[in-house]
Order: sequence, then structure tokens, then C-alpha cells
Amino acid sequence: AMSKSAVKISSDLLSNPLCEQEPSFLEMVTAFDTAMKRMDSFNQEKVNMGLAEEGETRVYCWFSSVFPSLNMAVKRREQTLQDYKRLQSKVEKYEEKERTGPVLAKLHQ
Repeated sequence: AMSKSAVKISSDLLSNPLCEQEPSFLEMVTAFDTAMKRMDSFNQEKVNMGLAEEGETRVYCWFSSVFPSLNMAVKRREQTLQDYKRLQSKVEKYEEKERTGPVLAKLHQ
């Protein structure tokens, strides 16, 4: 709502007769108007994205209640991903160490 008000104020300033008389004032008001329009479009995009994310959340919740196995599969996937990252960091740690017998044995487990 505030960005809409700022756009209205900037457009009102552009229609002010002083803009016709003072080129420097016109340039400043034009820059202000451009900035306010950009801000308004950015805010509108944020609102639209928020509504899209909210819709996705609602759909996911509905599927979770209808298909409980879906929720379990998502949890298993998250757990597997965490396990993978943990093991990957272990492998990287052992690869950085000196290549001795015990380190190679742990690396190839």
C-alpha cells in the first residue's frame, strides 16, 4: 500500500507545473518516479511469490494427509541426504590424510 502511495505521489509531482519550468527538478522527480515504480513492482513480485509458496505448502499438507507414506518418504530422503553428507565429509577427511594402511582401510569401507 505504501509503494502504491509513493507511485501516486511521484506521478503527481511529475504533473506539477514546476517540472516544466525547472529542468533539474524534472530530472530529480523523474528519477524518483522511476525508483518508486521499481520498488512497487519488486514488492508486487514478493507478494506474488509469497502466495505461490503458500499454495505449494497447502498442496503438500493436503497430500501429506491423504498419502501418509509421502510424508514418510520425504523424511527418509532427508535422513538419507544427511547421512550421505556426513559420510562424504568423512571420505574427504580421510583423502586429505597421509595414505597409510589404516587410513586406506577406512577409506575403502
